[in-house]
Amino acid sequence: MHSPNRPKHAREDGRLAELDLLRFIAALAVVAFHYLVAYASVWGDRPAELFPALAPIAGLGILGVELFFIISGFVILMTVWGRGLGGFARSRLVRLYPAYWLSLGAVAALYGLTGAKALDPKLSPGEYLLNATMFQRLFKITDASGVYWSLWAELRFYLLMAILVIIGVTYGRVLAFAGLWLAAALAVKVLGHTGILDNPVLDEIVMPDYAPYFVAGMSLYLVRKHGNAWLPWLYVAAAYGMSIDSALARVHRRIDAAGFKNMPVTDTSVIITITVIFAVMALAALGVLRLKPSKTLTALGGTTYPLYLFHGVVAVALIPVLTGDLPPWAVAVTATLTAILLSYLVYSFAERPIQRLLKPRRPAQTPTAPAVQVEKASVP
Repeated sequence: MHSPNRPKHAREDGRLAELDLLRFIAALAVVAFHYLVAYASVWGDRPAELFPALAPIAGLGILGVELFFIISGFVILMTVWGRGLGGFARSRLVRLYPAYWLSLGAVAALYGLTGAKALDPKLSPGEYLLNATMFQRLFKITDASGVYWSLWAELRFYLLMAILVIIGVTYGRVLAFAGLWLAAALAVKVLGHTGILDNPVLDEIVMPDYAPYFVAGMSLYLVRKHGNAWLPWLYVAAAYGMSIDSALARVHRRIDAAGFKNMPVTDTSVIITITVIFAVMALAALGVLRLKPSKTLTALGGTTYPLYLFHGVVAVALIPVLTGDLPPWAVAVTATLTAILLSYLVYSFAERPIQRLLKPRRPAQTPTAPAVQVEKASVP
């Protein structure tokens, strides 16, 4: 398999500002889902009943994580291209852990020093320490924050990508890797549905529900870097079909748990949302959706990960206090703006300084600079 000619729009000549914006939109979608639909214990009431007009749309925010996964597949492949295993591992550690540890400390302080009860994971000090490794799910320990579940999927993706890095990242090898992973995910999903295969360990490794998103992102990066070719687009199409099945299943689980009245999301709206997500990412890969980098978009992109991690803490600390004095819409807006402001402060005055301390200095070489710039777009 030879690499197609690289199109002009695939020049990696700067930060991918469009991904910064998409990540921030995805984070806001997750916040909307939690604040307006999911956080019943925080409000002391069913949010969908407080926001009946917004709930059918806000409920689709549950799929914001799916957009994160596609962006992660795109950007992590960009990050590992031409980089060794050590550099890849260090970049991921520096990217993931500083804000994560800060959020974990905030969660522990919230429940250890206040009387907050909503969303309390009820962890022991030792379990909080195990959460600090980000591998708590491997030991069947509850996540300190509900949003941490997606980071476990990210970590497993990184471990699979580490194998690819060891083998060597080339166009043909990425195609083989992505194809094998997608085929394995489809096989595990089909065999699991039929009851022929029920292997939790295999599910953890292959990630049949999330692999299509990561593979779609990787395939779209190949399109951006090397131009149109039928096989990457075939992977995207297959991943799209599998993603609809996975997204519907995830939404159905939520509806089964809470009831349609409290999660008023239809199958049609889920299919439309996944279709829009894939279409937007395809436009970004083709260079049709391209934004000029700016300080504002860079700040939004940088704020995204802390916003994903901290918005739950803000909700638990703020919403119960304001509920008695303000109407629900004012409480939701205040909590959202507070979460965004806090996240920006964490990004600017804590996360970035810590990352500068931990990140090794690299020689100023033009070919490697873009990967360093855009790798920040790889996690929620």
